[in-house]
Amino acid sequence: MGHNHAHGHQHNHPDLKGRNLLISILLNIIITVAQVIGGLVSGSLSLLSDALHNFSDVLSLIVSYIAAIYAKKEASTNKTFGYKRAEIIAAFVNSASLIVVAIILIKEAVERFFDTHPIQSNIVIWLSLLGIVANGLSVLLLKKDANTNMNMKSAYLHLLTDMLASVAVLIGGLVMKFYELYWVDALLTLCIAFYLIYVGYDLLKTSTRVLMLFTPNTIEINKIVEALHKIDTIKNVHHVHIWQLNEDEVHLEAHIDFDTDIRLSEFDAILEKIEEEVFHKFGINHVNIQPEYDKIDNKQIIVQD
Repeated sequence: MGHNHAHGHQHNHPDLKGRNLLISILLNIIITVAQVIGGLVSGSLSLLSDALHNFSDVLSLIVSYIAAIYAKKEASTNKTFGYKRAEIIAAFVNSASLIVVAIILIKEAVERFFDTHPIQSNIVIWLSLLGIVANGLSVLLLKKDANTNMNMKSAYLHLLTDMLASVAVLIGGLVMKFYELYWVDALLTLCIAFYLIYVGYDLLKTSTRVLMLFTPNTIEINKIVEALHKIDTIKNVHHVHIWQLNEDEVHLEAHIDFDTDIRLSEFDAILEKIEEEVFHKFGINHVNIQPEYDKIDNKQIIVQD
């Protein structure tokens, strides 16, 4: 017998979140166009790399915006979970794109080390300042939602790293202007690329764990089983599955053997205890239990279906 028990969640304001994403998209389109033109005119690889990163920001923000819209859609008979995982998929795509962009930048930077040439540093300085201001504004717009939503965190990280990249490009522009050390342009590009890999990998790993239905890192299954065994009449807990649907929902599915042939009303009372126990101690807010009595099956905690 299954039971679904959901406690109250903290909800973001989707309309405000969507508006902030749209503003960030427009700002990044402006930055990208300006930096591409400026990079071609000035001959700066770091400025072009920043533009490429900004372009990836535009794509990632669009993906995040579409995912945020889909996540609000209602469930249906052929989509019983609705689109609750849309934002997790967006986070995975965005974090993977950060790493891909980084690899492209590393290749270009290595080639530039062996082919340095003068760069119009004034263009680099002014356009990097534009990037700092525009991305800084976008970061402030998304910061609040990034704390509670993996999709928004992926978009926030894209913008934060791009703002930091623009700071690095500004420093490089000043060095090239006053000291004519043009190899700094390639060095900065490498630094930007390695930082992209650093911030992208953690989010890629987290979103992959959710998509693969892995048990959240904060939950130990053996401790849950031990806690449930302390409830009267429960003889055995086995065939346990725990997975995270999205940021708000963690699901527990298990078979429970009872030491007596209890009535359905008694099971409902015990189920209420189980729900309260796993919610308050482990943060699990959706429970599905299959009750059993003297059933012959595999009694191991984890059973491969």
